Amino acid sequence: MTDTALDTDADYDAVVVGGGVAGLTAATFLARADLATLVVAGDESILRRNAHLENVPGFPAGVNARLFVDMLRDQAETNGVEIRTGFVEGVTGEAGDFTLAVDDGTAVTAARVVAASWADADYLDGLGVAVRDAGSKRYVADHGLGRTSVDGVYAAGRIAERYHQAVVAAGHGAEAAITLLHDAEVPFYHDWVVPDGYFTDRGREVPPGCEEITAAEQERRAAESRETMREYFAEAHAERQRTHPSLVDDDLGRVDPEWYDDGGGGDGGTAAEDD
Repeated sequence: MTDTALDTDADYDAVVVGGGVAGLTAATFLARADLATLVVAGDESILRRNAHLENVPGFPAGVNARLFVDMLRDQAETNGVEIRTGFVEGVTGEAGDFTLAVDDGTAVTAARVVAASWADADYLDGLGVAVRDAGSKRYVADHGLGRTSVDGVYAAGRIAERYHQAVVAAGHGAEAAITLLHDAEVPFYHDWVVPDGYFTDRGREVPPGCEEITAAEQERRAAESRETMREYFAEAHAERQRTHPSLVDDDLGRVDPEWYDDGGGGDGGTAAEDD
């Protein structure tokens, strides 16, 4: 059984439904606050269809969208997040004792739930979470800072009707996670790494969530960061480009190089309204 930080007999402190930008960001913040965190990831992030991601801060020349999602996943796992493939079909219970039914016939329990999947909230129907129907989409009603109408259930990203942009999804994932931490009364100030003495030389204790590091440790981490980034960008990403699945004969929308030579669309059909 996973060691949990909250006062719960559940398998996990938090289960995040959805392995896209919002879900992985939320999970990273939760795990870095020492919560036992599971991500249940079903469909690929829709961001993998992007040809080149050009509006995320920190990448002046843009970044391959599939590489970006892979980096988010690696970061989550590095910080202790457990990730499993599957679809959550339903959620029952209450704060501190939720049960999530997964499509492989298994179930996991969690003290808190973060819905960060695509804009389809059907799996939350058993909880009576307030939603807003908009055509083929069902958005979770936002009750402020990622909260929903049900205690212990949070929503982040597109399912919470946030703008369809990666940086917005990341920010809202972090916001929902921090709200969860505060609501659960987890000791937390900032997720912030500072130079040695930043707090203690002013007679303060290092606040929860913060860390003071020496100059030597700072250089070690900086060197590790440089090497890691060189490895990520040393070669072109191997994964095939995606497009809308209605345009190609592939469930994931993967395209071959000749797809571009044919003008992109071929005779694959018309794009559906699900973006």
